[in-house]
Amino acid sequence: MSWTSTAEYYRQINAAYAGRRGGLHSAPLLIHSFDFAQVVALQQAAAWDEAAELLGNAAQGLQAAGAGALLIATNTMHLVAPQLEAWLEIPLLHIVDSTGAALKAAGIERVGLLATAFTMEQPFYKERLRERFGIETLVPEAPQRAEVHRVIFDELCRNDIRADSRERYRAVMADLAAQGAQGIILGCTEIPLLVGPEDSPVPTFDTTALHAQAAVEWLLGGAA
Repeated sequence: MSWTSTAEYYRQINAAYAGRRGGLHSAPLLIHSFDFAQVVALQQAAAWDEAAELLGNAAQGLQAAGAGALLIATNTMHLVAPQLEAWLEIPLLHIVDSTGAALKAAGIERVGLLATAFTMEQPFYKERLRERFGIETLVPEAPQRAEVHRVIFDELCRNDIRADSRERYRAVMADLAAQGAQGIILGCTEIPLLVGPEDSPVPTFDTTALHAQAAVEWLLGGAA
C-alpha cells in the first residue's frame, strides 16, 4: 500500500492491458490511495479489525463508484480479505490465488516466502497456499525475518534501493533454497524493486506481476 508499489501496480496493469488491446488503450481503474503511515500504525498495533474497517470503507467506496472487482495491492493486508469479501458484492481477486496458480503450474511443492513479518509469521498466507494448492511454505529464521521486514519498511517503501540490502536478500534466498525451497515468493509488493530472478538460485514468483496479470485477465474477460 505504499505509493511505490501502487505506482508499480498502475504501470504493470496498464502496460499489460495496452499490450493486449493495442493502440491507445489503457486500463479502466479506480484507485484508493491510503496514507500508508496510518496503515502501518494499525499493523504495528495488531489492530486488524480497525484495519479491516479502514480498507472496507475504501472498498465499499470503490464499489459504489462502479468498480466491478477489487484488488488489495499488498500481500500483508490480505490478512483482512475475508472481512472485505463479506462486506462486498463484487469479487476480490486474491493475491495468494494468483501466486498459488503460478506455483502449481510450475510444479512447485515447497516454496520459500519473503515478505513482511506479518505475512511470514501469521498463518493466513501459508494456510491458503496449503489448503488451496497443496504447497508447503518455508520462511527464514527469526533474525533474517526481522531484516527482511526492516528493509521493506525502512528502505523499499521509501523508494530507497540499496546494493547491500540486495546482497542480504540474496543470502536469505540461498538459505531457503538450501532448505529445500523449489522457488521463492517475492511476497511483498515492494520486494521486486530490490531483487528478481537473477538474484535467486531457484525461480522467483513476483506477486505484484502475478496479481497485476490477474487484474488484466479479469478486465479483458469482463470487457468481452
